[in-house]
Order: sequence, then structure tokens, then C-alpha cells
Amino acid sequence: MLYHLYETQRALMAPFSEFASATAKLYDHPLSPFAHTPWAQRVSAGFDLLHRLAKEYEKPAFGITSATVAGSNVAVQEQVAVSKPFCRLLRFKRFSDDPQTLTTMKSQPTVLVVAPLSGHHSTLLRDTVKSLLQDHKVYITDWTDARMVPAEVGPFHLDDYVAYVEEFIRHVGGGDAHVISVCQPTVPVLAAVSLMASRGEPTPRTMTMMGGPIDARKSPTAVNNLAMNKSHSWFENNVIFRVPQNFPGAGRRVYPGFLQHTGFVAMNPDRHLSSHYDYFLDLIRGDDDNAESHRQFYDEYNAVLDMPAEYYLDTIKTVFQDFALVNGNWVVNGQPVRPQDIKATALLTVEGELDDISGAGQTEAAHGLCTGIPKARSLHYTAEGAGHYGIFSGRRWREKVYPQVRDFIARHNAAGEAPRALTAPASVRKAPANKAAAGKAPARKAASRKSGSTTA
Repeated sequence: MLYHLYETQRALMAPFSEFASATAKLYDHPLSPFAHTPWAQRVSAGFDLLHRLAKEYEKPAFGITSATVAGSNVAVQEQVAVSKPFCRLLRFKRFSDDPQTLTTMKSQPTVLVVAPLSGHHSTLLRDTVKSLLQDHKVYITDWTDARMVPAEVGPFHLDDYVAYVEEFIRHVGGGDAHVISVCQPTVPVLAAVSLMASRGEPTPRTMTMMGGPIDARKSPTAVNNLAMNKSHSWFENNVIFRVPQNFPGAGRRVYPGFLQHTGFVAMNPDRHLSSHYDYFLDLIRGDDDNAESHRQFYDEYNAVLDMPAEYYLDTIKTVFQDFALVNGNWVVNGQPVRPQDIKATALLTVEGELDDISGAGQTEAAHGLCTGIPKARSLHYTAEGAGHYGIFSGRRWREKVYPQVRDFIARHNAAGEAPRALTAPASVRKAPANKAAAGKAPARKAASRKSGSTTA
């Protein structure tokens, strides 16, 4: 019923949103007589803000049409490599007429970015993809809004998510590929690679895990506390609703995007209130650059998707209540998840110093589970001054985190390459081989990078 009430409200607010947008333009357009009246700028700014607060936010586009490779500008085309009911695997294929640039691109590693299925669209990782395209062939998972998947397709469980990841890893090259998981998918990605290793399949050359709840018991955040302190039945009875009739997935049980968005905002209400007030002031002052930055951020932040109920409830129980991965009793499609069976994949974990979504030590805990990976092929990096979003987007991602990820992939890209020392600033340390914390390693000078061939 709540979902239906929300849709009714959204339909009623749509005309008001359009009216607010038109009025804002009426008081701002230089050819309009209203633009030259007293307080016109404030009136326009007020209605513009009302429009943005009331409008519906559609899924943004990646909008990546070019990239810089070895100093040359190359064209980028977004392609659908694999299409499944609940996810598309996208490839950002690069094109160049320059033979030397083309040779460089062909020799670069293949990277699969597993985006989170946790409310926002995969376009939230646009900055991640842009940076990776400089030095890699890039694929990314683009999860489908559950309300757009017909109910007759059937349910989607956490086990299905793991199976999707396995299939995508095989598609992009299996043992020749590199996989990066951001936030929520760190757990299913670790499960997928573990299952592949247990079966004797080739596993990715590297596995980079960024800001995810591998062990949510460590430094629990507000998000973790909610998931751990409420019962499984509470979530099923209070946040799960059926999709209304005006969508293809009518009748499907979901965790609605609008409820997730409410939770996002409730975590930092003062910050969002201040941001919107600053936007209002920027419009009055005519500061177009800051105003546009605000629009771009909230166009992405306010665009949310519905999650399949089965997947969401499975995640709550498996990751945040039973801690099945770290307790060693997680079984996926009848097969036990054994991270200790991973031996050929190098592991990098990344955390943000100020992360309020995944607390300190939650991602690093992966090293204590992957005991089959030699210490020389394990690394942990803490991005100083970075929050949750800062480890995969923005200046700190580009200047601090990405160089670490890029160099780690390059060091372990060549097949059969012996483990080598990596760049290790003060915030980087060799990960422990078990659950006991290791001391910080001294800083090392950067070694020269190598490039190896990968299958496309």
C-alpha cells in the first residue's frame, strides 16, 4: 500500500514540479519582463529549488564518449556484452586510428567492475570507469531496476547474484581478467571467486575490494547497526512492498528505491539541507559552476532503483546477521564458500579513513579469510581523508586510490609473474595472512610498471 501511495503522490507532484521549473525560467530569462522585477533572482532560485525537490529523477547515462590513453584521445562506445533479466554487462570499447595507441590498448589488462546493487545505479561509478579507461579494457555490471523486470521472470536471490558474477568473470577472460568490487558486491564477488577456485577453475589475476562489509562486526556503522539490531522478519514486514500496476514488474516484491533514498538522506540530513541552501545561494549569486556541480551530484544521488526482495533479505541475513562468510558456513547453490581455496589471485583491499558506510577493518578482513594467498600478493590501502564515496569517485579517488589500484593490477598482470614489492606509502601495508593485525610496513619506492597481454 505504501508504494501505491508514493506513486499517487509522485503523480500529483509532477505538474507542480513542471510549474516550478517554468516559473523559475520565467523569472530568469533575459527576454522575460519578469526577470527585471525586484527579487526576480530570488524568486527564480526558489522555484528552481522547488522543482528539483519535487521532480522525478531518471537513471542517468554514463555519458563516456572519450578517454585518454598514452597521451592520445580515443573514442569510447558503450556496448552491451551480456544481457540477463536482472543485469546487463556493459563494455566500454575504445577506438583509435593510431597504430601505436591501438597496440597499447590491446596490451592493457581487462577489468571487470562489479557495481553495487544497493539503491543507486551503476552510473554512480562513472568516475571509476573514466579513470580505469586510461589503462584498461573496462566492463561493468549494470543492474536492472527490479520494478522493470516482469514478475513471471521469477525471483532473484543472493545466490543468483553470485552466479551472475561467475558468468561475467568467465566472459571477460576468467584467469586473465581482473575484478574490482565496490561496497556491497565485495561479499558476493569473494564468494564467486572462492567457488571458482574450489572447483579448480581459473580465477582472476587480481581481486580489488573497496569499502565493503566482508566482516560487518568490525567498527559497525549506523547502516550495520540497523541491519544487525532488527530481526529478519522486521525487514520483511516493514520495507518490502509489491510493485504497482503501472510498471512492467507489477506484483513483484521489492525493497523500493524511494525508501532507500529516504534512508540515505536520513543518515546526514544536515549535510543535505546545507547543500540545498548553498545551491539556492549559488543561483542568486549567479555562480553557475557550483550550481551545476550540485545538479550533477543530486541527479545521480537522487536516482534510485528497486531491489528484488529475495536478494535484499538474503543479504541482510547472510552478511549482517549470520556473518556466514566469516563464520565459514555460507553455502551457495549447494557448494560451501571457501575463501582459503583462492591461491592464484592477488588481493588488494581499499578502505576510506572516514567511511561511514563500511567501517574500518571490514574490508581488510578479506585477507584473514584468503589464507591461501601469499603475503607478497596481498595488500591493504587506507585512503586518508576519504569517506565512502571518496574511495571510488572524486579527487581522492583519482589522486590517491586509483594509482594504487592501477599499479597493483599492473604488477600482477603478466601470467606467471613472481610476486614483487609494491608502492607502499604510510597508509599502505602488507595485509596479514590471518586475522591477527599486522604492523605497518615501511614505505617503499615505486617499482617500474609492466604491461602484459590479456584476452579481450
